[in-house]
Amino acid sequence: MLSKHVFRRPRNTLESERSEIFPAVPEDLYLKCAGCEGTFLRDEFQRAMKVCPFCGQLSRLGARERLDSLCDAGSFSELFPDLVSSDPLNFPGYGEKLARAAEESGENEGVICGLGAVDGMRAAVFAMEPGFMLGSMGVAVGEKITRLFELAAGQGLPVIGFTLSGGARMQEGILSLMQMAKTSGAVKLHSDAGLLYIAVLCDPTMGGVTASFAMEADIILAEPGALIGFAGPRVIEQTIRQTLPEGFQRAEFLLEKGFIDAIVPRAGLRETIARLLRLHRRDA
Repeated sequence: MLSKHVFRRPRNTLESERSEIFPAVPEDLYLKCAGCEGTFLRDEFQRAMKVCPFCGQLSRLGARERLDSLCDAGSFSELFPDLVSSDPLNFPGYGEKLARAAEESGENEGVICGLGAVDGMRAAVFAMEPGFMLGSMGVAVGEKITRLFELAAGQGLPVIGFTLSGGARMQEGILSLMQMAKTSGAVKLHSDAGLLYIAVLCDPTMGGVTASFAMEADIILAEPGALIGFAGPRVIEQTIRQTLPEGFQRAEFLLEKGFIDAIVPRAGLRETIARLLRLHRRDA
């Protein structure tokens, strides 16, 4: 009787050696662009500040990524980190949504504020967090931005802000809408002190944020392709019953119409902002 081992597949030493020489590729090593479907290394994508190397499409940066890319290493200190929303209207499900946003984003509110330095020049800075309810503006967001402008006015500092928001936070109703007036008053206080405010409009900057502090800066920059407006394009088309022009509400369209001052690629933002700060230094 033949042994069962006669029919066993012989061991392929080349296969085992190959698996040792060429280990399995981790699943998260590569990413695919949602625009052009090009494939690239995750590490390269992060080093390029989340810009596709093939088509240039931008992915959203978190607030801390924005501030890290702008401020000198080790210069940023956060302000008002414990100021958060509290569900003032007892809106159904809002508490759970806040908790979920905090868990998913790693942040406790829709904006991060602080003091930092850009090429050695001190400034007050803020960046809105897309992962926290798309940077929507409630009472806490409005209060943090207001306090930052007031502090900057008192210390004679310029303000640099990265805006990214779906607009007012509907779960806070009229209290959310009141932040438009409050933040605008703080911007005016800062402006009356003769100080510089630079806004960088990111995708998207919409609703009450656009209608207040985002468009009140002395110099308004935007990232390529950013959606900027009050009501969204579909709402406008349904209201006026007309087809909007191609690219309507995109940064390039707004630049052509004179609503913003410049479109700056993400990689050039820090250099551009530093140059603007040097040009407007009060001791220059």
